[in-house]
Amino acid sequence: CYKGAMFTHRRALPALALSLAAGTARAQNPAAVVEGFHNTLLEIMRNAPRLGVRGRYDRLAPVMSQVFDLVTMTRIAVGPPWTGFTATDQAALSEAFSRWSIATYAARFDGFSGESFSTQGVQATPNGDQLVRTTLNRTGGQEPVVLSYLLRNGRVVDVYLTGTISELASRRSEFAGLIREGGAPRLLAELQRRITTLLG
Repeated sequence: CYKGAMFTHRRALPALALSLAAGTARAQNPAAVVEGFHNTLLEIMRNAPRLGVRGRYDRLAPVMSQVFDLVTMTRIAVGPPWTGFTATDQAALSEAFSRWSIATYAARFDGFSGESFSTQGVQATPNGDQLVRTTLNRTGGQEPVVLSYLLRNGRVVDVYLTGTISELASRRSEFAGLIREGGAPRLLAELQRRITTLLG
């Protein structure tokens, strides 16, 4: 079942494979990109107990690395301080943010109780991005969860909960305090701590 609100790059993945994956995402229409991701989530949910959290992570990692532009999402989540970080810090934060994002999905989609996803429509934004509106339909009389995915160049760069709450805006507010405490090293340490907690 789905638990709560949302939210690797893996060094071993060849750069060529990632490039081909990104090209595949761009070749599809936005709804197809999101629906493909949802199909992966449902498959993982159905097999959640057998896979365990680490098995779910391993299944999700290559798919999310293709569907989500996790490097861009890291930059957006960090906000203005990003430009003041060294290239080494930027790379380390992108790696950690990617792993944390994937681990969060792996931890929260941990079982299946008849859920399904529905695509409600696709809307073009003024700057050329695409917003794919979907719902997670839950059983037992629970209200559906409205999820909207913002795609840029064929890849997800933000997720809106209840249709309006930007996941990355929430992250930016949260990360700002950590960066004030100790810059990039403090944020990196916190992301690594969360990854360890989620994956056990």
